[in-house]
Amino acid sequence: MRRMDDSPLDALVTPAALVDLDRVEANLRRVADYTREHGLRWRPHTKTHKTAELTALQLAAGAVGATVATPREAEVMSTVSDDVLLAYPPVGRGRLARLMALPAGTRLTVALDSSEALDGLGRAARDAGRTVGVLVELDMGMRRVGVQSPDDAVALARAITTTGGVAYRGVIFYPGHLRAAVSEQGASLVEQTTRLGGFLDALTAAGLRPEVVSGGSTPTLWRSHEVAGLTEIRPGINVLNDRNTAAVGACAWSECAFSVLATVVSTAVPGQVVIDAGSKALAKEEGLAAGGGYGALLDRPDVLVRGLSEEHGLLDVSATTWRPRVGERVRVVPNHVCAAVNLHERLHVLRGDAVTTSWAVAARGW
Repeated sequence: MRRMDDSPLDALVTPAALVDLDRVEANLRRVADYTREHGLRWRPHTKTHKTAELTALQLAAGAVGATVATPREAEVMSTVSDDVLLAYPPVGRGRLARLMALPAGTRLTVALDSSEALDGLGRAARDAGRTVGVLVELDMGMRRVGVQSPDDAVALARAITTTGGVAYRGVIFYPGHLRAAVSEQGASLVEQTTRLGGFLDALTAAGLRPEVVSGGSTPTLWRSHEVAGLTEIRPGINVLNDRNTAAVGACAWSECAFSVLATVVSTAVPGQVVIDAGSKALAKEEGLAAGGGYGALLDRPDVLVRGLSEEHGLLDVSATTWRPRVGERVRVVPNHVCAAVNLHERLHVLRGDAVTTSWAVAARGW
C-alpha cells in the first residue's frame, strides 16, 4: 500500500469516487458482444452512474438508448441520447411537465401500470403536442409495481390505444427479486418464461402483440436469453459493477470499475482501521456477499468495511496482518454502486493510476 505522498492520486481530496476506464470499456465490450450474439437490444439503466459521459460510451458501444428513473436523469441523458425510456410511473404534474419539456427530437417512452397514470400522461402529451410511447408494466414476481394478470395487461394496453397523445409500444418488467447466484438461476428463469408467456399470449390474442418486451437486470444479465420472448434488456450496474454483483457471480472482482478512494485517519483501536469514507460516501446498505459489511478493499477484498457512521468507515483488520499507517490511502468497492455514486458530485476517471479527467454526476437528485 502506498503512502499518501507517493500516490499518483495524491491531488484528490478524499473521499473521492473513482472510475477505472479500462475496466468500464471491457465491461461494455462484454455486454455488447452478449446482446449481439443473442439478438437482444441493449438499453442500459443510467441510474447507476448518472453521468452523460458514461451514457455516451454505452451508446458508442452499441446501446440503442438510455433508461432512466427520474426527470433529472431524463433531462441529462437526453443531451446525449435521442431515445429515452422512463422506467417509472409518470405520476404528478411536476414530473410530467419536466418530461414534456424534453427536446422535441427525443423519442420518449414511459412505463406505467394504471389508468390514472395513463390519463395524466395523455393530457400532458396532448397539451405539449407530442406523442409519448407507453410500455405496460408487468409484475413478474418482485411485488413492487406492475399489473397482476394477463387480463389486466390487455385492459390497460387497450386503453393506451384509445388515448390521445400516447402510443402503445409493448411491455416492461424488472426481475429484481432474482438475486441468486448466476449458476442457480435456472428454475427461476423458467418460471419467468412461463409467466411472461401468459402475458404475451393474452396480448397477442387480443391483437395487441408487443413490439417491445423489455426486461433484465444485472444479476440475471448473462442468462437473459433464456427468458423466451424478451427483446431488450436494461442492466445498469454492469457498466461499473460492485460487491453485490461479484457476490452472485455476475462479474469477476477484476471487473469492478468503481471504487471510493479514502484516507486512513486512525489506527488507535486494535484490530480496526478508520478511513474518512463513511455512510455519506459509501451508502449504508447491506449486501449479498458473505461476511456482511458495507464494502471491501479493491486490492484486499478480504478486508471488509464492517461499520459506517457519517464520516467514518471502520475496516476490520483482525483477520489479516496488514497494518496501514495513518495517511495511507485505500480504495473501497461498495456493496451497491448505484447508491454510492449518488453521494458524489464528480467521478474521477482513471487510466491505470493516473486521473485523466472528471465527470459531473449531473443527474443526481430528482
